[in-house]
Amino acid sequence: MQHRRMVACFCVALFILVMSLSAYLILQFEPVQRSYFYVYPYHDTVMKYASMYRVDSNLAAAVIKKESKFKRDVHSHRGAVGLMQIMPDTAKWISTQLGDTGYSEEGLHEPDRNIRYGTWYLATLQKEFHGNDVLALAAYNAGRGNVQEWMKENDWSYDFADIEAIPFKETREYVRQVLADQKKYRELYPE
Repeated sequence: MQHRRMVACFCVALFILVMSLSAYLILQFEPVQRSYFYVYPYHDTVMKYASMYRVDSNLAAAVIKKESKFKRDVHSHRGAVGLMQIMPDTAKWISTQLGDTGYSEEGLHEPDRNIRYGTWYLATLQKEFHGNDVLALAAYNAGRGNVQEWMKENDWSYDFADIEAIPFKETREYVRQVLADQKKYRELYPE
């Protein structure tokens, strides 16, 4: 009786192991990753504005994935709008910088406008923070004023790379996830 139980337990454990290994291998298959985990709608639009504003398209895609999961009608509880989750006040400022006289908050749901504004803003942050993606992404998430303050308070230079030193947990996780997703997009969608 005890021998049968041991054999049954071994068979169940072996079955679970085989199923887990199979699931892991299937999930590593690039077409599965592209179809379910690292989708890339609006690819051409992202490429267009990434090229125009000299931003890594994989970084822009990773920001969109983190901000909205590529859902264009998303609103955050803080009021951010669209694919790249742009705050309306920031979007209004961006529209004046870009000379876009057709700006409206409702227009932020248009993928082309939202990706254009968000990519331009990301490029602006990269310039402001001397090409440092960690600082630029932290500013995209927590605001440029917060990041400038952290730099002053903690004597961070523009080569700052210690994500763990970022004071806001949400921002630390945001930066870490976007950079990991950027790497994955680069692997799955080589330019």
